[in-house]
Amino acid sequence: MLDIEAIREQFPILGRDVHGKPLVYLDNTATAQTPRRVVACLERMYTHHHANVHRGVHCMSVEATDLVEKAREDVRAFINAPSVQEVVFTRGTTEGLNLVASSYTELLNPGDEIILTVMEHHSNIVPWQLAAKRKGLVIKVVPILEDGSLDLEAYRGLFTERTRLVSFAHVSNVLGTVNPVREMVAIAHEHGCVACVDGAQAAPHYKIDVQELGCDFYAFSSHKMYGPTGVGVLYGRSELLDKMPPYQGGGEMIGHVSFAGTTWADLPYKFEAGTPDYTAIPALSEAIAFINELGISNIEAHEEALYRAAAEDLKEAVPEARIFGTAPHKCPVLSFLLGSAHHYDTGMLLDHLGIAVRTGHHCAQPLMAALGVEGTVRASFGVYNTLAEVDTFLAAIRRIAPMLL
Repeated sequence: MLDIEAIREQFPILGRDVHGKPLVYLDNTATAQTPRRVVACLERMYTHHHANVHRGVHCMSVEATDLVEKAREDVRAFINAPSVQEVVFTRGTTEGLNLVASSYTELLNPGDEIILTVMEHHSNIVPWQLAAKRKGLVIKVVPILEDGSLDLEAYRGLFTERTRLVSFAHVSNVLGTVNPVREMVAIAHEHGCVACVDGAQAAPHYKIDVQELGCDFYAFSSHKMYGPTGVGVLYGRSELLDKMPPYQGGGEMIGHVSFAGTTWADLPYKFEAGTPDYTAIPALSEAIAFINELGISNIEAHEEALYRAAAEDLKEAVPEARIFGTAPHKCPVLSFLLGSAHHYDTGMLLDHLGIAVRTGHHCAQPLMAALGVEGTVRASFGVYNTLAEVDTFLAAIRRIAPMLL
């Protein structure tokens, strides 16, 4: 059992008011709040260890380097990667996916095929479109079923002898659908394809084991999992990373530079051009420690209870409510509309009652087109949310529904 009140004490922002009402923060899918220990780590890095890494022999540089490399090992353990050489620090999931889309596709030929799904975030669509235009590749798209699950039979049917790569979300940021990653990766491997997974929405909620999943690439962001912004991780199998050309050029990623040519640094530094965010990377270690100390299975169970309470009572509170995404295995994400009311109007009224939700297309316009809507209201839950906050959210829905319907 989690002591939620003790957990909330670690997040001072949860005690503030919005429009004269106590804040109920239900926008965790966009970004999670940051506990004191992460903020304290950032302060320590700026006040005690602020020196560039990997380049200096002086004490502060060595200390900062050690803290960054400790974070790399902490990440490796968090996702059970075989080696720290397979852990690349990025600015976030978006950059990790761009890295793979830009670099791995250099190994492909015109006419080769990539499989995506209709539920992808734009960050897992647009980079592949750019690569496809540059290299003459073909993109195929997996549809969804009525409950928001992926159509796995359609997925199987998209593979041909020209398919080279699949890239899909572990968890949909709109529907909350948890995709069967291991099965999808296995199908891809049966066809000799590489599998890339967008793990942005999974890392805060579920145990990630890249070896058990079998994926070739896995990308996620620090700020979704109670860590600092501007830091992400790309896991990639070393044999693939070795083959791929660098994503960016500059300092840190070189072995030797001359005007006659350049050689690359060993993994993972080959893909880490320039000065890393050496203040924020160690703070990611603190976020991982926070999750590990609570226990990811405890977090999952608590958030599941919050989601079930909200989803079940929403339809009872407002029969006209439409919930999008009812797959059997779901993340704590509740996307809905109140009848034909505009999502923006619902979000604005909730905000004036102190409740922070996300409205719009959630960077998933192809999915919205498939659902036949322009956007939704999205309430998403984190470990610090409470059943009392769910009640407050539902009371607010009951209050505003008559204004909108």
